[in-house]
Amino acid sequence: MGVLLWLLMVLTSCCEGQFILQVGFYRNTCPEAESIVHGVVRDAVASDPNMAAALLRLHFHDCFVEGCDASILIDVSSQPEKLAFAHQGLRGFEVIQRAKAQLEASCPALVSCADILALAARDAIALTNGPTYQVPTGRRDGFVSNFSLADEMPQVTDSIQILKAKFLNKGLTHKDLVLLSAAHTIGTTACFFMTKRLYNFFPGGVGSDPAINPNFLPRLKARCPQNGDVNARLAIDEGSGTEFDKHILKNIREGFAVLESDARLNDDIFTKSVMDSYFFFFLVKVRGQKPKQQKELH
Repeated sequence: MGVLLWLLMVLTSCCEGQFILQVGFYRNTCPEAESIVHGVVRDAVASDPNMAAALLRLHFHDCFVEGCDASILIDVSSQPEKLAFAHQGLRGFEVIQRAKAQLEASCPALVSCADILALAARDAIALTNGPTYQVPTGRRDGFVSNFSLADEMPQVTDSIQILKAKFLNKGLTHKDLVLLSAAHTIGTTACFFMTKRLYNFFPGGVGSDPAINPNFLPRLKARCPQNGDVNARLAIDEGSGTEFDKHILKNIREGFAVLESDARLNDDIFTKSVMDSYFFFFLVKVRGQKPKQQKELH
């Protein structure tokens, strides 16, 4: 669980603003806050298992733009952030709204939407057999929302150089890039995001991504046939799409990544070394072998 716990630490601290956060921030002012959010998320995931991944993605997309300020929820301007191309397919807004409504009934004007998003992501992970962890709270909601602010969101077609640059601009490292990509261990994607990788990968609109394992390519094409339903969905983590685990890293290393951006982690010596180090850690832990000295990359 070591890698997963580190991932959770990145998720809870990713792109935070200058707020003073603390575990149990609402302990005295709204003691039922976390249990209320948990109940709403539990019911939502029970009704729709894919909602867990949707809530996790919603939290990340909110945090990556302007910090974890719930700006992804603001819908008052003519061009709100949620309408950005990079945010297409986001859902789970109604779950956050239900939690907010219950919290307002219990503790009016106390619990921020930004904290609700963070707590919902935590509970979604736990409900998919992931580890539980404490979330520092005390975030404040932002007031600015414009879709142009989402221009630097990572895209599934980005090269590894662009992905690393986007993360660096947010104060995140190549290690954070690998760990946050590992959050794709749960959830689905639409065939819309697979078309280029499967059928138009090379200039001129031909061919498939050679990074796809040859044994996996026919299965991907069967699920997303050319000129087929672009809204059809498939698991992002082949073979383990409903459980929060380390399986996604194994898939990426072996050419079974579904998303092109995940596969690109193999294209860079630094991101690849991060995956290799964690995979090596798992092998040592399972087999009880003593780790050999590995040269660290800087």
